[in-house]
Amino acid sequence: MNIKRLGRTGLKVSEICLGTMTFGNQADEQTAFAIMDVADHAGVNFIDTADVYPLGGTLEQAGSTEVIVGNWLKQRGARNRIVLATKCRGAMSADPNDEGLSRRHIISACEASLKRLQTDFIDLYQVHWPDPNTPIEETLRALDDLVKSGKVRYIGCSNYLAWQLAEALWTSDKHNLARFECDQPRYNILFRMIEDEILPLCQSQGVGVIIYNPLAGGMLTGRYQKGQDLQQGTRFGLANSGELYRKRYWKEAVFEEVEAIKQFLAPRDKSLTHVALAWTLRNPVVTSAIIGASRPDQLEDSLHGVDLVLDDEEMRYLDEVWYNLPRERDTTIARR
Repeated sequence: MNIKRLGRTGLKVSEICLGTMTFGNQADEQTAFAIMDVADHAGVNFIDTADVYPLGGTLEQAGSTEVIVGNWLKQRGARNRIVLATKCRGAMSADPNDEGLSRRHIISACEASLKRLQTDFIDLYQVHWPDPNTPIEETLRALDDLVKSGKVRYIGCSNYLAWQLAEALWTSDKHNLARFECDQPRYNILFRMIEDEILPLCQSQGVGVIIYNPLAGGMLTGRYQKGQDLQQGTRFGLANSGELYRKRYWKEAVFEEVEAIKQFLAPRDKSLTHVALAWTLRNPVVTSAIIGASRPDQLEDSLHGVDLVLDDEEMRYLDEVWYNLPRERDTTIARR
């Protein structure tokens, strides 16, 4: 497992980050433990979660993923060898102040995550998506206080547009506050919008890039076929979040392109899953790719993509896929 430096910091993370949003809904605690064991044994030292997880869960289930991760860290004695990342922003109750990026919510959310994760500090604390109702300076001052208190080591953001990230970096620089040291955007063969502005900005400012959805919610595993009925329990059939993923990927043009990729790869004897992951990791600006699973064997298979080498012809073909798809404004960033 390759280890990379996170942006300009001295923090070292594996190029695969284990995503945990299935834990507590698609994967029960026993299964989640087995998935984390697979990652740990493979040399993955980076785990990403969020206080609102599990994906597709109810408001009452929010926080249960962090509880599972915290139980595993404690039972396996793994806290010191794991770089632990979590996020805040989403609603954790019906209280209107129990969401957003206000000072009040950030500090209370961090305290709650620390308890659920059974740890004294969070290595990487990220804001899950922007809050237009809170000034960025207020958000950054609260995060800066958490860093100074030792409860958080580094801060980052997710789902920020380039101008929002640039504004945040400028605000941190102007007021000498802790700054976002990494960004967590969506990126895969089927969705490359971040190449226009986000990736160049991160590269120029020394901001690490931790990408999510490298397998397009499972679309790039080849398991879904055009005309197939939605299956309950899969990413596209989940209550509360399935619609978000269907808007992103459950489209005729996407199905056609995925089928074309499968046909291209067939004589080359290469797995679509492995190729999709290898393609994202080949980008030099990408620090780490988040891979999730609902079963340990899924993760075991996905990890084979880490060492896969794509030749020039394969890269040229895969790079063309994005240009064959219709362009749509991305409005589905929340709660990935």
